Amino acid sequence: MLRVSAEDYLRPRSLRLEHGSHDPDAGYESWYDLYALLREVLDPLGPGGTGAWLPALWDAERDRSTRLPRLHAPQGAVLVLTGPFLLRWEMSGALDAVVHLQTSPAAQRRRLPEGDADRVTGAWARYLEETDPAPRADVVVRCEDPRHPAVVVP
Repeated sequence: MLRVSAEDYLRPRSLRLEHGSHDPDAGYESWYDLYALLREVLDPLGPGGTGAWLPALWDAERDRSTRLPRLHAPQGAVLVLTGPFLLRWEMSGALDAVVHLQTSPAAQRRRLPEGDADRVTGAWARYLEETDPAPRADVVVRCEDPRHPAVVVP
């Protein structure tokens, strides 16, 4: 099994914070490099891809490229991709199966550092409004308390 986090495909700090650290629109539009995720991971691992993928692109702590070598996926490998905003239109058709974690703004605020709460909950609200991910997911898990997740049955 291969694992990739969208957090390893952040854009440089100068782009993420161009409009300040609290701007929800910037949090939604500028933080994650979804095109790089497609180019470096999903396309190479998809049908007709080379199988040579990049496990991470950006080191957010050092604010520079990870400079990792490409890895070669074994035949039949399964990728688990985690992160927010993965059902945006840019990612349309790129994922075979989707688990959407449904959380309320209150639950998100409880888990976030106070300085990030407005940006993250605002960006997430925009994501929900623009993409409506729950009906498009294969499985929806209500995750108000991570110790007690619940599968939502339609």
